[in-house]
Amino acid sequence: MKQPGAKRRTGSDRRNRVVRQIASWCLAYPDAELVRRVPMLRCALAEQGTEERGDGENSIGGLGRFLDYLEGTPLGELERRYVDVFDISRRHALYLSYWTDGDTRRRGEVLAGFKAAYRASGFLVDTGGELPDYLPMVLEFSAVADPMAGEQLLRAYRPSLELLRIALIEGDSAYADVLVAVCATLPGASPADRAAVQAMAGGPPTETVGLEPYDPRLLPMAGGV
Repeated sequence: MKQPGAKRRTGSDRRNRVVRQIASWCLAYPDAELVRRVPMLRCALAEQGTEERGDGENSIGGLGRFLDYLEGTPLGELERRYVDVFDISRRHALYLSYWTDGDTRRRGEVLAGFKAAYRASGFLVDTGGELPDYLPMVLEFSAVADPMAGEQLLRAYRPSLELLRIALIEGDSAYADVLVAVCATLPGASPADRAAVQAMAGGPPTETVGLEPYDPRLLPMAGGV
């Protein structure tokens, strides 16, 4: 006999996977193929509905608005804005462990943990020359390859996701809608500010980029290094 709510959980899991896959594509460097996919992505979102979570948020978030942005902006402008947001400044780093470890020696061990999770899934993960903590890659891994291990990685680096979300909102970037949707696929409401993110991470406030390093290696992760 199925437990009450099992169907709803299954629907939520499916919705989260769809949102994460779409977000993965949207956070990658924009190209003509992404723009051509927009009608398909709209259909995929429409099929998921807009069911709200208990905290009033929904995992669809502003992805529809972001798709409007993709369709309504010339490709050259999309490319320029992407570079301005993600490549020129580290304020919007798409590498999850950058927010927790920066450019430190410890980061090598952390990146090995991501690789171990990919190997343990049994899927061949093509990094395409990117570091294994590259957010679009982690999102696609969670959506397609191993939802459980992917969810574990996203939860372990929830503070990184929330800091990126806050930074994009402060920068008035269209990409903020994508991060809001990603964060809404995880349990609980998003922290309101950086101090609340620090509390979530269990670390004190800091004036440097990202967080005073907490240790996600202490959290469970699929596979071994």
